Amino acid sequence: MEKEKIIFIGTPEFAVPILEALINNNYKPVLVITIPDKPIGRKQIITPSPVKITAQKYDISVVQPEKIADFRDELLKLSPDLIVVAGYAQFLSKEILEIPKYGCINIHPSLLPKYRGASPIQYAILNGEKETGTTIILMDEKMDHGKIIAQRKLEIKEEKITFQDLSKKLSALSSSLLIEIIPDWTHGKIKALSQDNSKATFTKILNKEDGRIDWKEPAENIERKIRALNPWPGTFTLLDSKILKILKAEIIQKKEKPGKVFQSENKKLSVGCGENSLILEELQLEGKNPVTGIDFLRGHQNIVSQNLG
Repeated sequence: MEKEKIIFIGTPEFAVPILEALINNNYKPVLVITIPDKPIGRKQIITPSPVKITAQKYDISVVQPEKIADFRDELLKLSPDLIVVAGYAQFLSKEILEIPKYGCINIHPSLLPKYRGASPIQYAILNGEKETGTTIILMDEKMDHGKIIAQRKLEIKEEKITFQDLSKKLSALSSSLLIEIIPDWTHGKIKALSQDNSKATFTKILNKEDGRIDWKEPAENIERKIRALNPWPGTFTLLDSKILKILKAEIIQKKEKPGKVFQSENKKLSVGCGENSLILEELQLEGKNPVTGIDFLRGHQNIVSQNLG
């Protein structure tokens, strides 16, 4: 029996295991659509998306339109049975959504309708959620609004889970769920159910300023932010007008003035917060490599008693 003709649309590392799951389960896409290569890092090196790199590894054709709307006619000619979307920053118009025989399905790493939008994994960590999950929806013209095809929960067991770790877990969960539902979906055995829009919550696209630390916040909130926003946009403060990235921290029960640097009882580099304090376990000064808090303190002993901001 001939397999469905699938087109895959996606960009980030989260989408890579999902694409590979399709390939490894005899659903190799006929085409991959991703964003154009763009400059990355301090040296602004032109870099392809993780999805493009993966597609090329498996000899899948790749297109990178600036606007996917401009690629509609080509999609129409390809006449796909199914379009699978994971982590793509552009909206698909009604004209594109209507092209595939079985529609366009989107894989979203949250328990929709909670955490619609661009940053569901980060928000789950920021808000201290004990449970999250993945949802596959039949896309419509509104953001993460479509009917639910399938959903699976994930218990967050690790107390200090990072964005990267949670993203990997949700990507693996999404991959297995997608492969599980494709046969039933394409054979009409699944009825998609409308979301309860009254319970919808939204996340936003994160920018650099979102990573700036306000030391007046409780240490618990700041520590969550450090885990949620690395690697992007990263969490940072200012030291002598230079950007100081905070990569890893630990909460301690100690009261100090918010932003004031001190040494803890075991001589570790620490800073006061609105409630409790943080030991700075790993940090990176602008233009330098990441170091442990202990090593940073050796080279910057004058930081003690300064105020970060």
